[in-house]
Amino acid sequence: MAVPTTFSGGCLCGAVRYSCAAAPLSLVNCHCRDCQRASGGAYTPTIVVPAESLQVTGGRLESYTLRADSGNEATRQFCAECGSQLFAFSSGRPERIGIKAGSLDGPHWFKPAADVWVSRAQPWDSLAATTEKVSGGRPA
Repeated sequence: MAVPTTFSGGCLCGAVRYSCAAAPLSLVNCHCRDCQRASGGAYTPTIVVPAESLQVTGGRLESYTLRADSGNEATRQFCAECGSQLFAFSSGRPERIGIKAGSLDGPHWFKPAADVWVSRAQPWDSLAATTEKVSGGRPA
């Protein structure tokens, strides 16, 4: 399945919608402890895109910001109505934004190329044999 150059998605309740007009920069599963805690799972599947390519319409986003292990501010955005996680970005790379793959209208094309922060992966997590393994943060 080819990775699209435009795609769209939204939250569970439908209040927040987004579209992206650029091909993804990377497709990753993030295993950092912040992603584990925020998602309630072993990792967060993420589509990294140029920030200026993302257009958000409708609804209202809430944000939560914390100091990441890197020292950068990490911000997560979610629907103010239903709480669906949608986006994440870092002060260390403001030109990029991560979109949560589960929020895509058609998530079938998401195929991660890398598992990042595998040094923090849980022992009960089954890592795919087909992805690059990165001990720390996202690949360049």
